[in-house]
Amino acid sequence: MTVVIKVGGARAVDPAGALADVATLVEAGEQVVVVHGGSTKVDETLERLGVEPEYVETPSGVVGRFTDETTMEVFEMAFGHLNTQLVAGLQSLDVDAVGLNGVDGKLLYGPRKSAVRVVEDGKRKIRRGDHSGTIKQVNGDLLESLLDDGYTPVAAPPMAGKDDDEIIPVNTDADRSAAAIAGELDATLVLLTDVAGVYADPDDPATLIESVETGDDWAALEDAAEGFMGRKIMAAEEALDGGSPEVVVADANAEEPILSALDGDGTHVYASAVQEEEQ
Repeated sequence: MTVVIKVGGARAVDPAGALADVATLVEAGEQVVVVHGGSTKVDETLERLGVEPEYVETPSGVVGRFTDETTMEVFEMAFGHLNTQLVAGLQSLDVDAVGLNGVDGKLLYGPRKSAVRVVEDGKRKIRRGDHSGTIKQVNGDLLESLLDDGYTPVAAPPMAGKDDDEIIPVNTDADRSAAAIAGELDATLVLLTDVAGVYADPDDPATLIESVETGDDWAALEDAAEGFMGRKIMAAEEALDGGSPEVVVADANAEEPILSALDGDGTHVYASAVQEEEQ
């Protein structure tokens, strides 16, 4: 079994439990790819520089970062630091981890989006000057070579963005990066976040949606996802469409977060739900 783990970048997420679980899985002979976010680190660094982090909402209701040139420079620094820290943490647990970003070997590759559609004050607008991209290709051969040689890749944005005749680093969502990698490897995807899964009522943890297997289940899941959770559901759909058999949204701060997620905790979304919904 191959498992892709996305470790969240939210302020409330502690990666220690996830790293311990990765070590357990690797020791048991499983192939694991770790993908990490870093939104908190980017925001904290921007604030220290006196720059206000900017988030925008797309017409479909998904909230994401607007990445101008200054933010992109901070993004590269922050994600590089986090990647090194996670690799060192895994190495301390005797996991032979290798750090990568999406530019390395064009691991994550696609066109740059210099402008994005946003909704501001109820009106649809075009914002220009964005440094983000859309993943169209994943270098699965690179990942599979590392995995077959016993290494554990630790990957993250930025991605390799094609801008006319140049390749430049651009921002891309970490959840969707993990989804693209999971789809390419036909792997189970575990999206770790700061809540126990997707709630039917976002304010009530007792309404956890445990299993999503049918088209109706999928419609209910989409209705329940708000704000940043909407992006995770988008990522789940992309992973399942790409070849992943299952996506789990689970609590990064649970005891043994990855092992418990694979054992049934969190929200489990199956390929059958997306296939039925699309028919």
